[in-house]
Amino acid sequence: MAKTGDASDLPKLIDAHESELIAHWAQTLKASGGDGRGRIPDAELKTQCRDFLGALKRAISAGNTTNIDAESFGEARELLGEMSRSRAIQGFSPTETATFVFSLKEPIFTLLQQEYAKDATAMARETLTLSLLLDQLGLYTTELYQRSREEVILRQQQEIAELSTPVVQLWSGILALPLIGTLDSNRTQVVMENLLQAIVDKEAEIAIIDITGVPTVDTLVAQHLLKTIAAARLMGADCVISGIRPQIAQTMVHLGVELSVVSKASLADAFALALQRTGRAVVKKTVVKA
Repeated sequence: MAKTGDASDLPKLIDAHESELIAHWAQTLKASGGDGRGRIPDAELKTQCRDFLGALKRAISAGNTTNIDAESFGEARELLGEMSRSRAIQGFSPTETATFVFSLKEPIFTLLQQEYAKDATAMARETLTLSLLLDQLGLYTTELYQRSREEVILRQQQEIAELSTPVVQLWSGILALPLIGTLDSNRTQVVMENLLQAIVDKEAEIAIIDITGVPTVDTLVAQHLLKTIAAARLMGADCVISGIRPQIAQTMVHLGVELSVVSKASLADAFALALQRTGRAVVKKTVVKA
């Protein structure tokens, strides 16, 4: 039996029963879904368990069992950070991620029951120490996971925004920017940057902003459009708005929204106007049959 004292005996117990604890922990993780239902190979899962258990043992050995922000827990925090980010990217749920820490309770509690079967005081002390410590680490893991998921979602939103605002060259000097979905401040910035860069790269004279895919145009959306148009004009390109549906036109009149720019009902009409302004025309070729 491990001796009773002020310092925790957990490091000694972990060191003496490391292989047994890792096997039991990995088994508990798999049973509770902490391995992502098989998404993490057994060998990798056991390596993660071994590394964290070693870091936990060294942190407790330093004499701090109440404050995971202490320097001694730096290695443990770093391992949990890497694990949380990895699981967030792989699509694990918060529960599956936090289970990595919380499922360690069962193996160690079982070990403590065996070691302190005849020493209720030591059993209560070590159980309380471990429970408080793993609760803190589990909550820390959840916070890291949430932060990582938010970073992933933000990055995906930025990528989707960039992909959903393509600038298409319809003709030499004529660009089209088809917009789909709602315009907000962040997306307007992406739209503006993409359009201005395309104007420079293609030396465009006219930019057609097609809003066929915009569900509604209110005062705020109109302001975003006007900002984009003003920026394009500063770059030397005229703008034409296309795709204003009857319902949107009625809404804009009702709200008193004035875009102060030439508008056309369809992209085809806007393109024809752009060709006219640039001194071009599309004519039907007469095919002479032999």
